[in-house]
Amino acid sequence: MVIKMDRVKEYEALVNIYEKEGLDTSLFGDRIAAIIISGERIIGLNNVEGVEIVGEEIENGVRAEIKIKDNIELPFPIHLCTGFLKSEGYQRVVFDIIVGKGSKVKFLSHCIFPYAKDFTHDAYAKIRIDEGAFVVYEDEHVHGEGVRMISKTEVKVGRKGRYMGKFSLIKHRAKELKLEMRVDLDDYAVTELVSKVKAIKDDSVEVKEVAYLTGAHSRANLKTTVIAFDNAKANVINEAYGLGEHSKGHVECHEIVKGEADVQTVPFLRVKNDKAELTHEASIGRINEAQLMQLMAKGLGEEEAAELIIKGLLRE
Repeated sequence: MVIKMDRVKEYEALVNIYEKEGLDTSLFGDRIAAIIISGERIIGLNNVEGVEIVGEEIENGVRAEIKIKDNIELPFPIHLCTGFLKSEGYQRVVFDIIVGKGSKVKFLSHCIFPYAKDFTHDAYAKIRIDEGAFVVYEDEHVHGEGVRMISKTEVKVGRKGRYMGKFSLIKHRAKELKLEMRVDLDDYAVTELVSKVKAIKDDSVEVKEVAYLTGAHSRANLKTTVIAFDNAKANVINEAYGLGEHSKGHVECHEIVKGEADVQTVPFLRVKNDKAELTHEASIGRINEAQLMQLMAKGLGEEEAAELIIKGLLRE
């Protein structure tokens, strides 16, 4: 990992936050392909055989191109660390990712904004997955009290490719979150999108997941779980478009409400091929009373029991 001398303190600060949050600090090692961002500066970058990361510092942020060659299977994940260590400001991050034919890679993306009080993070990712490639992209967040986050990801999955996208914001404030993920699938391509968000106080959350089953025999599974407390607001939209012959899609939205939270969910299915099949499952409700009573009978208080149930839902 190449670290410029004037950026060592920021690098060390991010590593310390990883330790505090229980995240894997080995991701900062030289054997890992990685780009480490703090504010509008690239403070660390490392390439490995088969992976080329080129970063560019732009106004208020960073743009990076990541290219994985054909038939590459990495023993370690590619680490994308986006940090902002001030309390106020704006950051824009743009990722352009191309995964070559037959490659198998995993991305671990961490957004680290622990001190944010009045901060906006604007992120855009464009991912192209070539024929037969398999990509896992996990996105986990550490937020302060005042983060406005806008995140948009567009994925094109080639023939027989697979994309598994996971977004998680369950330990910290969501505050203002606008999350959008769109995936377009070629013949026999598969995607699974899983989003988990916990909203408290006056947080505002908007989640939109969209799958275009363009190719024949393509498959998509979209699953969103939102836990909303207090006066939080959440709007969840899951869309699937059955366009290719024998394509199959399923959307699943589960929201748990506690207090005066305002939550709505909209599963939207559209078929334009009579051989496509789309299904949906949606629910909004309180914490399961039977589970709650069962845990309280074992000696837990109501709040403890509720928190345990919620943790279980977010781990699933």
